[in-house]
Amino acid sequence: MNRQDFFDGRIFDAYRYFGAHIVEHGVVFRVFAPNAAKVTLTGAFNSWGEDELSRDGTGGFFTHTVPSAKAGQFYKYRIYTRDGRVVEHCDPYGFAMERRPGCCSVITDLDAYRFSDGEWMAARTASTDLPLNIYEMHPGSWRRNPEDKENGWYRYDELADLLIPYLREHGFTHVEFLPLSEHPFDGSWGYQNTGFFAPTSRYGTPDQLKILIDRLHQAGIGAILDFVPVHFAVDSYGLAQFDGTHLYEYPHAAVGESEWGSFNFIHSRRETRCFLQSAANYWLSEFHFDGLRMDAVSRLIYWQGDETRGVNGDALDFLKTMNAGLKERHPSVLLVAEDSTAFAGVTRPVSERGLGFDYKWDLGWMHDTLEYFQTQPDLRPRDRHKLTFSMEYFANERYLLPFSHDEVVHGKASIVQKMYGADPAQKFAQARALYLYMFAHPGKKLNFMGAELGMLREWDDAGELDWSLDSAPQHQAFHTFFRALCQLYRAHPALCADYAPGNFSWLDSPEEAPCVFAFTRSNADERLAAVFNLSDEPCTDCTLPIGSAAVLLSTENVSFGGAAKETACSFLSNSDETTLNLPPYSGLLLQIG
Repeated sequence: MNRQDFFDGRIFDAYRYFGAHIVEHGVVFRVFAPNAAKVTLTGAFNSWGEDELSRDGTGGFFTHTVPSAKAGQFYKYRIYTRDGRVVEHCDPYGFAMERRPGCCSVITDLDAYRFSDGEWMAARTASTDLPLNIYEMHPGSWRRNPEDKENGWYRYDELADLLIPYLREHGFTHVEFLPLSEHPFDGSWGYQNTGFFAPTSRYGTPDQLKILIDRLHQAGIGAILDFVPVHFAVDSYGLAQFDGTHLYEYPHAAVGESEWGSFNFIHSRRETRCFLQSAANYWLSEFHFDGLRMDAVSRLIYWQGDETRGVNGDALDFLKTMNAGLKERHPSVLLVAEDSTAFAGVTRPVSERGLGFDYKWDLGWMHDTLEYFQTQPDLRPRDRHKLTFSMEYFANERYLLPFSHDEVVHGKASIVQKMYGADPAQKFAQARALYLYMFAHPGKKLNFMGAELGMLREWDDAGELDWSLDSAPQHQAFHTFFRALCQLYRAHPALCADYAPGNFSWLDSPEEAPCVFAFTRSNADERLAAVFNLSDEPCTDCTLPIGSAAVLLSTENVSFGGAAKETACSFLSNSDETTLNLPPYSGLLLQIG
């Protein structure tokens, strides 16, 4: 590693230097602790005694080689601070950790596993014209393992046997995992990390995670990882005051402590930038992840995410450098921003003075849409703009439409339960219309696990999805609808070419029906129309100037849990126009011509 590049913030593979590396004559340990008085190493290889690391030149580098050390052994560093304290830390660049509540790092051979996904990697593309339908999931609470009596977790490689056929059956193109880097508290869902280079041992070893990714790729499914470049866990064995000083975090609580009770990274330090850039590159290079969804980007753009406090120039500079470097090394990966601000240029290339992301979560669309569907029907005409406003700004960025885990926890209710009213049949009818609106609307798609089942309760990270719902006719029908919708999205390129000229156009709807929405999606090969009646009253004789049309999907299909055939959506079609009779809370997707 070029040390000057490290101090200048230009390194993307610092993990190849720091950490514990198996070499011909043992294991070499290297750590960066510029303000430490002394660093020692303790582990299974020295019977938990102490081996002192030598200073390797100037600048805070320490190193030591242990001939007897081997893969699988636990270890820690003991940092002797200049004010007389001794604190044990896991390795900031450690490649594995023991399962919580333990906090030792684990010697790991990075190069032991050999991937067999060359065909996938060669064909992988970040094209915006392809379908992108993401299944967001938390591995520990998707499905419980009855063989694991203590925690109910499947190993990464065991998960592949269950997850891959499920994703293929439903037509998902990618799976996105909530953060898998090691974290001490289950309830943080992985968003407060201590091991930024260590896949959580809750679900197995690094090689077992590589098996899962490899098998996903061989099945034609991409894998995206949530990545947290903003903050880290406060646990004393982690990064906090690593060398007795605020090495990775801000020294002042006003900006150093996050709203989640964690510590904010100090992105003005070039060594910290190298740490995070290298962590991001590590997951893409060593595990073949196809993308990173970066959490809490608004907290990088503005100080503490507060626009009134101004732009955080150092954090923005870090973000641009990291994204540009990742794209240079991995042109076909997807970089996705979870960003709630209106900051311009999030998805423009860095070379064009943007932040360099491929997509940005459209959180405005999400909030407006859910608020509309929660509103009582007689007030919906007042809120019509909530379903039309998104297309006024859509061209400004490349957007991904998210119904994520954040929307089904902390008293917010499940998606189905958010729908207006108390009648379950009406809630499910509105939910079907909601999801058709989502998949017909421009923008890529993300849904959190359980949406496809029509879950009625909120997500519980200590349990599993309510799989028994599939035996209830209403949920079984909704599940059938969701599968059909996902497959339809993949089968129709007009629904995916979001930024092609002329791809989207509003259709005039009857003035007397303010809860009717209609628009077209087009490409060179096909033209589709999506039509919705989101009132609690039927809309008869709704005429649209689209010529002849055929139904591709009706949310009122009996097999989806809709109305009886004689009251379902019906229409008359000729060469000039199509006239529809739309039941309450319904949607149609039509093939024009």
